[in-house]
Amino acid sequence: MIRTIHFYGDPVLRESFKKITAFDDELKSLAGDMIETMRASRGVGLAAQQIGETRAICVIEVPEEYDQDEDGTRFNPEIPMPWVLINPVISEPSRRTDSHEEGCLSFPDLRGNIVRPVSIRLTYQDLEGTEHVTEVHDFIARVVQHEVDHLNGVLFIDRMSPAKKISIRNRLKRLKAETEAELAAG
Repeated sequence: MIRTIHFYGDPVLRESFKKITAFDDELKSLAGDMIETMRASRGVGLAAQQIGETRAICVIEVPEEYDQDEDGTRFNPEIPMPWVLINPVISEPSRRTDSHEEGCLSFPDLRGNIVRPVSIRLTYQDLEGTEHVTEVHDFIARVVQHEVDHLNGVLFIDRMSPAKKISIRNRLKRLKAETEAELAAG
């Protein structure tokens, strides 16, 4: 089932996650809804807060061509797509960073360059509750960091440069006002 995406201005986007302890059919159904919603919205990642939930789950689906070098070698060949991350924790970010343009389904038509580590260590659980630890690199690492930020109530605009924040200030005010008006209307 396709869920409604929550936009900037909705307080749920600033809420931190609640750890998941029940690995049941309801969780699998939620994950399926999130994947369907992400695909319908043409995104590469979606966190629970973006559909009004505050559970520690996000989904990622990066096209293969975004996860390879110029010779076609995959950076993360062991990562299955779509990828469901439950209770994800990032550690050991690389010292090497890069700046890349990001967008977000909760901020329609808004993009900005964000500096992030190019690789991370990720601990997470799958839909059965099995814990995994893996290294993630390049674009998939960026998407994981973006989605885990969402789970912690951190938005990509929080990581933008001060100059970029100033340049988008009016668009953010307008989006927030529209979202708040929709929430007030019920």
